[in-house]
Amino acid sequence: MVMTNPPKGTAHSRSGEENEPTARRRQLGFRLLALREQRGMTAEHAGDLAGLSKATVSRYERAKGNVRWNHVEMLCRAYGASDEEREALVDLAKNSKVKDGWWVPYATKLAQPMRLLYAVEDEATRIAQHTVGVVPGLLQTMDYARAIKATPGNELTDEALEGYLFMRRRRQQILDRATPPRYHLVLDESVIRRAVGSPDIMSAQLDYLLKRGSEPHVTIQVLPFSAGVCTAGVNSFIVYGGSDPSLDITFVENQLGALILEEDRAREEFAGAMAFLRQEALDPASSADMITEASKSHLRNRN
Repeated sequence: MVMTNPPKGTAHSRSGEENEPTARRRQLGFRLLALREQRGMTAEHAGDLAGLSKATVSRYERAKGNVRWNHVEMLCRAYGASDEEREALVDLAKNSKVKDGWWVPYATKLAQPMRLLYAVEDEATRIAQHTVGVVPGLLQTMDYARAIKATPGNELTDEALEGYLFMRRRRQQILDRATPPRYHLVLDESVIRRAVGSPDIMSAQLDYLLKRGSEPHVTIQVLPFSAGVCTAGVNSFIVYGGSDPSLDITFVENQLGALILEEDRAREEFAGAMAFLRQEALDPASSADMITEASKSHLRNRN
């Protein structure tokens, strides 16, 4: 993540954030595309009938940029959509503009993938994650997060570290909302065994996992080493979703950045991967027992 320090006072420009596709905008794009394909029209023909450019038709279907509701109404009339469908899509268009999410004042200091991640995460009602590296950001203690940034290759200046930790704390607040997203995490056993920082930091981090895992909207499972080699080939990923699974977005992070996957095939592949991992992982109660044992083990390793 590219972030220096939290801004002071005034908000930054929203130019980058306003171009991020929200769930509503993506849903609108899918439905407009379906209507056009049902009529057997090209984007150019649809634009001619609606008095719009081919580029505008394509942009709306790809969920790029802001949407004008009167354009959507014209497209619906060109497609011969029912009054009910037209009214529903116009309503989507009127409410498709990015809301004032918590991240907006910091958008200019965030890398492009992180702007999209925060926007989608803020709207998600369910989050499914698998991690094989470290405890994921939503559940990190600040001492654990600070220890990660002290490892070779991850060091930050004091100012950058302040900003990093600020964003980490702010992001975690979605789990404390009155209506938080349902969060299902599958942790590889290596995550709870690997030492990050001191034994006290690791023990406190694992105890925090136990605390969060006891909450009704958070489910934590550990994928044990005994699950076998087939599970070792599944990379870390996170899936954000809402009431419509067809709008799920998957993030796959690596050293060079993040892959953002929205295609049907990707959704099916990662839904299948998560179902497999949940089946292979320990149940939440047994996972809590293993995390408790790991916490005690780290403390026994004090010098």
